Amino acid sequence: MAVFADIEEELTLWYQKILEGNREKISKLIQDGSDVLDALTDLYRGIGVTKNHVKDTFLQTGLDGKPFDAFDMVDSKKFAFHLRKISKPTLIVANKVDVEGADKNFNRLRERYNDSIVIPVSGDSEFSLRRAEQKGLIKYSPGSEEFEILKSEDLTEKQVNALNFIKKGIMGEYMRTGVQFAINVAVFKLLKMNSIYPVANEDDLTDKKGRVLPDLILLKDGATINDLAKEIHTDLIKGLLYGKDLKYNLRLPIDYQLRDRDVVSLVSAAKKQ
Repeated sequence: MAVFADIEEELTLWYQKILEGNREKISKLIQDGSDVLDALTDLYRGIGVTKNHVKDTFLQTGLDGKPFDAFDMVDSKKFAFHLRKISKPTLIVANKVDVEGADKNFNRLRERYNDSIVIPVSGDSEFSLRRAEQKGLIKYSPGSEEFEILKSEDLTEKQVNALNFIKKGIMGEYMRTGVQFAINVAVFKLLKMNSIYPVANEDDLTDKKGRVLPDLILLKDGATINDLAKEIHTDLIKGLLYGKDLKYNLRLPIDYQLRDRDVVSLVSAAKKQ
């Protein structure tokens, strides 16, 4: 627990150091007519901070009505703490819940950091299930809440005991091993990414090689058709006309904001020729 707290504190101090080291620069930009949100966004842009992150930080801290030059060290620490929390949200992965006594440690961790997401994980159980699945002994998909034994006659007594423990001690207590779930929470909940399926053939949803929905591209919430084209290939942007939502057969403008699990075809001037 102490290590986790130390890491968060180090990140906050890093954010504060960036701010304190650029006070004169920010003040001058504001005096020259720049908006404080734009000035601070540019300052932190290199570490993935957006204008919305800065705006939300001001609102949460109550510093939105205070002149930047009036910020004292307490204000800058508060700003840094909340900006880090918003722009770099924390997910605590509590691994080794399969170890005896881990349930008590997990509950203590969850109580201590009740403002963070804490996910119980058994990496060893996930590894065992994947190995058994690769050998054809069980049927299991990463993230599933259950597995099916296919060849019980090929299992040793040790393997049977291990699988029974995973079924009762891990999945029975925590629903899943937690590995894939932790990844999904980090990507889709904390980072707010959307999964987009681009396809070349509108009729059978395949790429040029005939593979059905072969690609999945993760884009940040608010990403547009234009952003999708840029992610696939920069040349697509030059002649991009519009996108097509293949679920509902709708034409989408290039500034349309994509939603999670959209299946999209891109139409460019090159395609039309």
